[in-house]
Amino acid sequence: MELTESFYIGYISKTRGLKGEVQLFFEFEDYEALQLDVLFLEIDRKLVPFFVDSLKIQANRTAYLFLEDIDHIDKAQPLVRKKVYLPNDKLPERGPDDFRMTDLKGFTVVDSLHGELGEIVEVHEYPQQYIAAVDYKNGELMFPLNDELIVLVDQEKRLLQVNLPDGLVDVYS
Repeated sequence: MELTESFYIGYISKTRGLKGEVQLFFEFEDYEALQLDVLFLEIDRKLVPFFVDSLKIQANRTAYLFLEDIDHIDKAQPLVRKKVYLPNDKLPERGPDDFRMTDLKGFTVVDSLHGELGEIVEVHEYPQQYIAAVDYKNGELMFPLNDELIVLVDQEKRLLQVNLPDGLVDVYS
């Protein structure tokens, strides 16, 4: 399987115990809806399949799992920090009205005062809020995504119109 035929869900963050159990940290938003019978780990730029023997999903965006043939910490340790993928056909379906802040990645940002700023290259999720990162003048401009700053979201045109606080854009100039 190729990377283009898959989607990223997270990474192996650490081992647990001596029997080969590993912790998977989810960076995928709907991790509870994923079918986790087979995981693909990126090893040497190739996706290698691992079958899941047992799985315990935790409330903190993690899961503890045992993988087939990984029965000792010495076998589990090389998997730490490996990226984890699933095939595209296991991507959970979302309704047409299910729009999230993370969906703004790729949208063009237009500020009411400074005009077009650039494209959102990443949406960072923090406990308090989401932060948009925009390619701007050979650097990265960051601003919070909240109702006070967002004027309009045009999903068809992939456009985000904002009214950023005075001086924020000047900091990045």
